[in-house]
Amino acid sequence: MPLYMDVHNIEGGVSAADVEAAHQADLARQAEHGVDYRHYWVDEKAGKIFCLVEAPTPEAAHTVHREAHGLVADEIFEVSEH
Repeated sequence: MPLYMDVHNIEGGVSAADVEAAHQADLARQAEHGVDYRHYWVDEKAGKIFCLVEAPTPEAAHTVHREAHGLVADEIFEVSEH
């Protein structure tokens, strides 16, 4: 299954606690869409969130975010682990 890195840009910054809560919401919804949110990184000051996700399509990954908390990524890139 393809692996993606998505990028969220949150104007004004973001808290690590809020990102963790959103990630937990993703984990609760991901199975119904065949998605596996593996890990995330956050830059609180810059308002940047990066999510590593295994998904059948980018749209499936977006759907999980939308249904879980409404924060859809601004960009998504197919990546590979090497």
